[in-house]
Amino acid sequence: MAVLNVSLSAQELSGIVSDDYQEPIPSVSVFNKTTSLYTYSDDLGNFTFDEVSIGDTLQFMHIGFTTMTLEVTDVQTPMMVVLTTNIVSLNEMIISPKRDPLKQITDIDIEISPVNSSQDILRKVPGLFIGQHAGGGKAEQLFLRGFDIDHGTDISISVDGLPVNMVSHAHGQGYADLHFVIPETIEKIDFGIGSYYENKGNFNTAGYVNFMTKRKLDDSSLKLEAGMFDTYRVLGMIDVLDKNNHDAYVATEYLISDGPFESPQNFDRLNVFGKYTGFVSDTDRVGVTASTFSSSWDASGQIPERAVQSGSITRFGAIDDTEGGYTSRTNLLLTYDKFINNETSLKSSLYLSRYDFELYSNFTFFLEDPVNGDQIRQKEDRTIYGFNSELQKSFSTQAVDGTWIAGIQLRKDLSLDNELSRTLNRVDILERIQLGDINETNIAAYLGTTIDIDKWTINPSIRLDYFDFQYENALLSTITASSQAKSTISPKLNVFYTQSEQLQLYAKAGKGFHSNDTRVVVAQEGREILPAAYSFDVGLTWKPTSTMFLNLTSWQLFLEQEFVYVGDAGIVEPSGRTRRQGIDLSYRYQPLPWLYWSLDANYTYARSTEEPEGQNFIPLAPDFTLVSGININHSSGFYGGLNIRYLDNRSANEDNSLVAEGYTVADLNMGYKFDKMSVGFQIQNLFDTEWNETQFATESRLFEEIQPVEEIHFTPGAPFFIKVILQYSF
Repeated sequence: MAVLNVSLSAQELSGIVSDDYQEPIPSVSVFNKTTSLYTYSDDLGNFTFDEVSIGDTLQFMHIGFTTMTLEVTDVQTPMMVVLTTNIVSLNEMIISPKRDPLKQITDIDIEISPVNSSQDILRKVPGLFIGQHAGGGKAEQLFLRGFDIDHGTDISISVDGLPVNMVSHAHGQGYADLHFVIPETIEKIDFGIGSYYENKGNFNTAGYVNFMTKRKLDDSSLKLEAGMFDTYRVLGMIDVLDKNNHDAYVATEYLISDGPFESPQNFDRLNVFGKYTGFVSDTDRVGVTASTFSSSWDASGQIPERAVQSGSITRFGAIDDTEGGYTSRTNLLLTYDKFINNETSLKSSLYLSRYDFELYSNFTFFLEDPVNGDQIRQKEDRTIYGFNSELQKSFSTQAVDGTWIAGIQLRKDLSLDNELSRTLNRVDILERIQLGDINETNIAAYLGTTIDIDKWTINPSIRLDYFDFQYENALLSTITASSQAKSTISPKLNVFYTQSEQLQLYAKAGKGFHSNDTRVVVAQEGREILPAAYSFDVGLTWKPTSTMFLNLTSWQLFLEQEFVYVGDAGIVEPSGRTRRQGIDLSYRYQPLPWLYWSLDANYTYARSTEEPEGQNFIPLAPDFTLVSGININHSSGFYGGLNIRYLDNRSANEDNSLVAEGYTVADLNMGYKFDKMSVGFQIQNLFDTEWNETQFATESRLFEEIQPVEEIHFTPGAPFFIKVILQYSF
């Protein structure tokens, strides 16, 4: 609301944007239609325009809110703007360098088709494919930009800034288990493809993902789910505090399932999550997040094609059904945000995690031990603690506007009794192959700036990482600690040309890296322990109409050292240099307010640079993926969606003699929302397609075989599966 002012000259205008509950709304796009200039509200909902005149027209836009247009009638009194919620629409996004358009469409994707499982969380990132291959409790296998990332070797994953990737993990480097996240608590997904981000370090080669949980609940709710294969889930989310800029809630999830396998998975998972956020003064905000999670499961494991073809087992049978595991994680995250003034803020966080992991696998059956079998145990007891602090300061001159960013990070991992052993039936330890304590420290600092000059935005930055690796081998007769240290510098540069609200061109270049396992580091005496990734993107973002969005990117990535999963050992080992190049396409179309079409297609050509032609395939690197969906979210209360994902055939080994078969799978969801209740159902694999979710080229020997055989081993994808969902809000 405004008060008239007789001044007509351009002056500074400030204001606050809030919702119907008087809560500030961050990241609101404030566009001056008279001058074609724009700004954004900060975390407190504040915005400032340097050059505004009486009579200018301001447009306020944010996804999920009704767009508001106001005429400036006063430039001295702060403008108080209240936005009302609305059906999510592409109309509410504009293209600018200050907000990544791909993140905006992901915000829309989440609102239109909310996440309902841990797997759904990851699938919201354009181009990211996943696969599960061990009873539901093991971290998913990830695919992005032509990488078989295994469980996280080449993507940095975090939740509210809390790291998820586990360095020097018992099962594999970068192991990222997201099952401690309750999917309904996710509000936004902050992500970036490539290695162009100064505040992201280890594993940020193909990209990064930071899941951001809700600060507050709109309503308390209770959800019940029941499905085939004795699958049941109950979720409770309770709002415990919502007043005077103080918000708190708790959420609890319990899930059990036997899965479609002949040997029941006996899978169960318990999650408890709590979060408080509040302003202790006008400029100081604190937050406390605590969570705990535990899960156990049995697994039928990967099976060889020859066993199914011979009829000795079915697709959902097992060679060794004693596989499985247990894991737990407890987290504490403290945050403190200091808003020094309208131009300067300091955000800091402190975290602590306790983590346990025990996994039993049998990849090769009777190859190594023809009597007892080849079952292995991977186990560890880990403590992680760390600190992040980031200072942001905006500046403005007559020629340029911009922002400085500077930060420091500390992370320490203490992994005790990190073990790889040969076992029998999960009970007897036959041989300890690896056993020891890992102490790994990462200290980092970064500096970057974003400079706006007319239609150009330039974002140069630099990052310095220091690692200290220590390993104490408990299998030596005399226990001694080995250590190595290494530093790396990662420069980055992003350039945007925003021709209009409808069109933006960009180019990005940067260096990222992934660290090696501490045990590999000390064995190699510090050589090639922080292999770099050099990547380059060039592309465009275009909104040809208000209801249509397109992003097209051509990219290249050179990696100094590939990480390859070794099936017979169940670990990740370093390999040679590789090169990838490809094209990413994201398209969204909303012809009606309640009808939404999404499409993400990704093509990659990936090869080793150190092997001869024909022997240079990168095992399991996907060359083409596609995800598309049509979703309905009608104001009457009806909602639904049909989503399809496609993965092309890909080489399973270096000479392409073994091929991992691709698949196309369709999922359907449908339901109706009443005032306080919703009823719906979900169908996975609508057409009951026979597909292999994960596949590996593995040499194995069955009990009755004389000679080993190398062929495709796979975990079958879920058959037709339906579950019913009932939710009540209060």
